[in-house]
Amino acid sequence: MAEPEPMVDVVSIPPPTANGPLHVGHLSGPYLAADFAARAARARGEYVLAMAGVDVHQNYVLTRAELDGVDVDKMVDGYRDDIVEALRRARIGYDAFVDPRAEGYAPAMAGMVARLVERGALPLRELELHRCAGCARTLHHSYVEGLCGACGHEACGGGCEGCGGFTSAQTMVEVRCARCGGAPVPFTATIPVLDLERHRAALESLWLRAELPVDVRALIGTALRGELPVIPAAYPTDWGVPGTGPIDGMRVDVYVEVCLNLVRGVAHALQPGVEEDPAAYADVWRRRVRGMWNFYGIDNAYFYGIMWPALLASAGVDLGRLAGMSVVNRFFTLDGFKFSTSRNHAIWANDLLAGADPAIVRLFLAFNRPDRVGSDFTRETFEAFAAYVRPLLEGTVHPHALPPELIEAERRRGELALRYTGFDAPLAARALLALLAAGGDAGATLRSVLTGGA
Repeated sequence: MAEPEPMVDVVSIPPPTANGPLHVGHLSGPYLAADFAARAARARGEYVLAMAGVDVHQNYVLTRAELDGVDVDKMVDGYRDDIVEALRRARIGYDAFVDPRAEGYAPAMAGMVARLVERGALPLRELELHRCAGCARTLHHSYVEGLCGACGHEACGGGCEGCGGFTSAQTMVEVRCARCGGAPVPFTATIPVLDLERHRAALESLWLRAELPVDVRALIGTALRGELPVIPAAYPTDWGVPGTGPIDGMRVDVYVEVCLNLVRGVAHALQPGVEEDPAAYADVWRRRVRGMWNFYGIDNAYFYGIMWPALLASAGVDLGRLAGMSVVNRFFTLDGFKFSTSRNHAIWANDLLAGADPAIVRLFLAFNRPDRVGSDFTRETFEAFAAYVRPLLEGTVHPHALPPELIEAERRRGELALRYTGFDAPLAARALLALLAAGGDAGATLRSVLTGGA
């Protein structure tokens, strides 16, 4: 009799948007953290499926290409290659990579959404949307800007960095087109929707037992005090996966796409050749997936914490038996200011990794990760860290090392800090530094995980 196939934990690495290179702020948050957790789990003998990818269908991508006056396809391919190279140089591993540029991807995703529409999981509704009076673009995501209707913070469509809530042209105030400044004009469209309220009971059950930081729970608590929103699953717009069947002429909403391509990608990774149907994907999840751990920044909490579980349920994934949920980082700044691709206020990952030892880069970004609180990158702190750590990695014993009686406790503390529950990369890094300073091989596993070495 054949051995039963092992159950796995899915570790999702958020797909970077292909409108710019990866910078150190990206690495410091979910990207390295997901790699640390996956490596540590494998070291414990657990089965892991690490899922990575790239996001090419944010309309920020088309906006960037048009503003720069470049061909969007060439731009996307260039940034995709840059992102993959940065992951390689940072020693960030993955088991499967979801590439929206791959042959057959767009028809498969369009077909998946069409089937969910036809089966009533993403029902067609008549909704009021807005278009720009000047350029006629449908105002959504990067095409719209204004103030969050809940907290008044400046926002684009999608999510508010002030309060974390969902934002759209329909809920924001002082709305204008982000491309030409035009005024919003309402219009009615029949589009597929994700009705979050339909999933309230399943979501509440999941949230009661899920691993969630306190600020994500606060966001969920705020959302639950009112009726959960109806979110468009496709738009009449000019960028994204082209719809088919009941959504012909529309484009799949990018946040819906990114979640559903994970559902499909996991199914294909665990069962190559699986039938291209949501029910078949859900069956693979039922048989093979024990839990899912999403690594993301706090600014994406609404999507990962509220919207994605409802989308998983819409796709047939059984939330009642899915363990895990979220490992969340706060903001990482550069010299006191937010990293910004558009303003070129960044240290690009490939530039840093081209001239620095990746083991030291990984250790520094674990040590300085914006975990429970935000943190800051400066060249001075990085160079000081490198000067301190380099001799330890080369085997130098620190004159004031831990006494032998404390070594085992420090090793255990560091390894426990890399479990999904209670994940704390800074604590693990500090434990490793103490073990390296004491010499010996007690920190061998931690060193391998945090540096990405053999």
